[in-house]
Formats: sequence, C-alpha cells, structure tokens
Amino acid sequence: METTIWITLAVYLVIMICIGVYCRKASSGVSEFVLGGRGIGAWFTAFAYGTSYFSAVIFVGYAGKFGWNFGVASTWVGIGNAIIGSLMPWLILGKRTRIMTKHLDSKTMPDFFEKRYGCHELKTAAALIIFVFLIPYTASVYNGLSRLFEAGLGIPYKYCIIGMAVITAVYVIVGGYKATAMNDFIQGIFMLVGIVAIVLAVLNQNGGLSNSLDLMREIESADGKTGEFASIFGPDPINLIGVVILTSLGTWGLPQMVQKFYAIKDDRAVKIGTVVSTFFAIVVAGGCYFLGGFGRLFVKNENGVPAGGFDGIVPTMMERLPDILFAIVIVLVLSASMSTLSSLVLTSSSTLTLDLVKPIMKDKMDEKKQVFVMRIFIAVFILISVVLAIITLENPQTIISTLMSISWGALAGAFLAPFMYGLFWKGVTKASVWSSFICGVMLVVVHMCLYTLKIGNLDLPTTIGGISLASPINIGAFAMILGLIIVPVVSLITKKPDKEQVEAVFECYAKHD
Repeated sequence: METTIWITLAVYLVIMICIGVYCRKASSGVSEFVLGGRGIGAWFTAFAYGTSYFSAVIFVGYAGKFGWNFGVASTWVGIGNAIIGSLMPWLILGKRTRIMTKHLDSKTMPDFFEKRYGCHELKTAAALIIFVFLIPYTASVYNGLSRLFEAGLGIPYKYCIIGMAVITAVYVIVGGYKATAMNDFIQGIFMLVGIVAIVLAVLNQNGGLSNSLDLMREIESADGKTGEFASIFGPDPINLIGVVILTSLGTWGLPQMVQKFYAIKDDRAVKIGTVVSTFFAIVVAGGCYFLGGFGRLFVKNENGVPAGGFDGIVPTMMERLPDILFAIVIVLVLSASMSTLSSLVLTSSSTLTLDLVKPIMKDKMDEKKQVFVMRIFIAVFILISVVLAIITLENPQTIISTLMSISWGALAGAFLAPFMYGLFWKGVTKASVWSSFICGVMLVVVHMCLYTLKIGNLDLPTTIGGISLASPINIGAFAMILGLIIVPVVSLITKKPDKEQVEAVFECYAKHD
C-alpha cells in the first residue's frame, strides 16, 4: 500500500511545485502576488473558495467529532455549509465586495476597514487579530493531515507537518495567489472525485447505505434510547445548530474567504462562481459530514467517547479501504489541507506586510520590496504554525475542532458584522466597528481561558437550557450573532460618520450601475 501512496503523492506534489514555478513571472507585483491582478475567473475563484473552506479540519476533525455526537444528522452541517456558507455569501457579498474593494483599491480586509471607515487604527487592530488567530487554525489543519499520514504510512506526526509546510511554502512563496488559485482548482477536482468514491466504499463495508442506517438505529444514545443516531435531527439538535452557525456563517467574516471576492474578474464570473461554489460545498462538505455520521460503526465507545479520541475516528474508518482508495484519501486530504494552508499564509503575510510593516516604513518600500517581505512573512508564519501544531499534537487534550473553533469564533465574531454592514449601510460608525472587534475577540479569549485552558480552576456551569457553555463552537457562534446586533445598535447611538467620506465610498455602486 505504501508504494501506491508514495507514487501518487510524488506525482501530485511535483505538479503543485511546477504550477508555482510557472506562475512566478505573473506574481512580481503586489496586486498580482496577493490578488492575481483581480483577474481570476469564475471556476478558479469558486474552487479557491471551496478548497480554502474545507480542509483536513473538516474531513478528519469536524466530521469525526460531530458525526460521533450527532450521528447521520451531522449531514445538516454540510448542508448549512453549502447554503449559508457558500451560496448566500456569494449572492449577498460577492458582487458588492468586488466593486467596493476595487473602488477603494483595498487588497486586504484590514485595508478595507481603514478606507471604508476612514480610521487607520482599525487597520492595525484588524491586522493583529488576523495574524494571532489564523495561527491556531493553521495548526489545526496540520494536525488533521498528520493523523492520516501516520495511519497510512507510519510516519510520525511531526515529520508529516514539516514536510507539508515545506511544500506549501515553496509554491506559495514562488507563485503567489495565481499559483494558489490554479493549484486549488486541481486540488478541488481531487476532492470532488475522492469524497464520492470514499463515501461509497466506506458504506459498502457495512452492506451499503440501507444496512448502515439500520446498524446506526441499533446504537444507544447516552440516555439509553435507540434510533437517535440515524434520525433526521439526531440526539442533540440544539447544539447541532451551534455547529451549523459557526461553520457556515463564519465564512462571511473570515479574511481568507471574503478576499476571494476581491480577486474575481467581473460580475458574470460572480454569477457562475455562485453555482460552482455551492455545488462544490454540497458534494464535499455534505459528503464529509455524512461519512462522519457513521463513525460509531467503526470505533468502539469507551464511556461516551471514541477509543483513540475524536480525531482518530475518520482515520480508523479508512483503514480497511483498498490501497488505491487509501491513496486517494491521502491526496484528497492533502489537497484540502494545502489549499487551505496556502490561503491562510498568503492572507496573513499580505496583512502583516501591507497593513503593519508598510505604514511604518512609509515610502521606503517599493512593490518589489513589499513582495519580498511578504515572502519572508509566509515562511515565518508557517514556522510558527508548525511549532504550535507539534506542541498541540503532543497534548492529548487538544483536539482539532477546538483549535479551529477558537480561530473562526474570534475572526468572524470580530469582522463579520462590520464587513457585511459596511458594504450595504452608510450609517455604520467607527465606534460600532471597534465594539464588534472587542466583543468578538474578548468573548472567545475569556471563554478559552476559563473553559479550554481552565485557568483558575473555577467551578463554572457547563450547560444552560441544553446548550453547552463549555463548547468553543457555541461561543464562536454567539460572538457572530452578537456582532450582528451590536453594530447597528451602537451605530444608532454614536457619532455619525463623515457624510462626505461615506458618499465617496458608496459612489462606486452608482458608477457601476
């Protein structure tokens, strides 16, 4: 089996690096390196969006954990990802984001906040938030992939992490966004074909879909009931909603996701991309969570938790696959992970360079120097993420879903509301944006300290009305919803924005029409 996997991997990785080298000449300027010159077509953008969205975190971490918790009902998470996380942001944010960011000549989300609200300090704060909270997300991606590599090839976690980091660094540093988008397209095809083949193969191990569902109905839930893990809404629909909100609504405020709309070519590309992106999400996200919903058929239950931990569920499900299918699994998860990693490191490095370093250097950085500094920061960001990933892998209490939840909760909790409202409403004030930044970050950080790290060892309540208070997923979802409430409320009671500045920002829509 190892020979098949190694050959498949070698071919795949050579293709990735060759694309990076091919795109090197087209990534010499800042706009080309960060946004592909704002000329990326519908299919490339749609696949870049989808592959950045779904990584090993989804396939290994979330599919395993939530499939275990909710059974087949975890498929609702994939459906939510397709409708709320893909279709709706493309319909609502896609066109307006492309028009306004081009009008403002905004290349990053922090740059958008500065130019949209006329406040340099917002730019600095947003850049720091992005750098800090993209790191745990990156670490969670490394963790997910390394578990499958160890299961298939027997390679220790840390060497898998280091190897993937080096390959990702090479093609992103060399080729920039255009190389990333082209690789994402190829990686997306692997993901679409792979997930369908794997779902069918895994279900076939238990006699197909019908028999697998029958076996799931026989499994008892914590309260002794049977049938809940094969039911439509599962044993815990309330907390299932929290997962849907975090993993779906979060994309509306994540910088690595919305910046895909900055780069898309034109309005027609937005329309086509909406359809392609939604289809991609239905197949990949729906397939991953549906597959994870059958995890209890493959892993033993030890006092309510899976033997080997939540992150070991999906790798265990893959163990009996034929050699060629396991090779496809490895490439599938590698594709998903590398595409997400490339998006994360490019977002973080461009933010640090353009929004923090360049303003300090004033006019001392020409475009060539800016691209050079971005490439250095890509290497630095990957190095920090690798160290964090290795540390968390050696801590059995840290699971993939926790790392991702902290990252998504803080970023989307801080940015979603001011970004979305800022595209549509002239009345958003700087004070409301600051309120969203502070509340989103503080909620997640305080919750992490009290519940995840257990600082102070306080005797805190864990549930209220059936809702898990200890869940970083639920607090992340709450942070997003709170932001959507805070921004309009604070905007109505604080000093109004400068009318002339706002009109200059919104004139782009009149010109476009």
